[in-house]
Amino acid sequence: MRTVAARNAARTGISKLLRASSVLLVAIAILLVQNSQATEVGGVKLDDKVSVAGQELVLNGAGLRTRLMFKVYVIGLYLPVKTDSASTALAGNPPRRVQIVTLRELSGEQLADSLVESLQKNLSKPELEALGSRIESFRKTMLAVGKAPEKTVIRLDYLPERGTRLTVAETQRGEDIPGAEFYQALLRIWLGAQPAQEDLRAALLGKPQ
Repeated sequence: MRTVAARNAARTGISKLLRASSVLLVAIAILLVQNSQATEVGGVKLDDKVSVAGQELVLNGAGLRTRLMFKVYVIGLYLPVKTDSASTALAGNPPRRVQIVTLRELSGEQLADSLVESLQKNLSKPELEALGSRIESFRKTMLAVGKAPEKTVIRLDYLPERGTRLTVAETQRGEDIPGAEFYQALLRIWLGAQPAQEDLRAALLGKPQ
């Protein structure tokens, strides 16, 4: 028969095991919550972290694009490290992501026209000429999208080894467009000297509204 001491030791061991298990379960729960954290803008949730080209990116900022009082889309900017500087966000060759979630149906023509108009405002004539063929290729890809219904997820990813990749509703559209300078030009649509929307520029740079 087991002695009282042996029984007490067994109970103590079980109690320690249960406490250790509880601590482990709490740690797992906290980790799961942290991994599922998201930022909500305009009723749209954006993950606080994503992976692009094998590198973890953080949500630098997010905001709401409006036009003539209409809500057009929610947009988030993902960078390797948070910054409130547009020049820092634009510089270099790291992976990056712009994620757009439409809040109304948009046509490929609307997307393409807005793209070209914003690029013309934020690029010099020499820059536009240097990027001309790539801009035209991207414009044609946007036109081919046809329609982007409400809640369509559009991603503009920059992959250092390949260039700019357009994904619409989880499907890649067109070919990757090479060159960091092309992606930087796209970012200037929202972060340039004449951004699509001033308060949106501030929001993407994580500045107080």
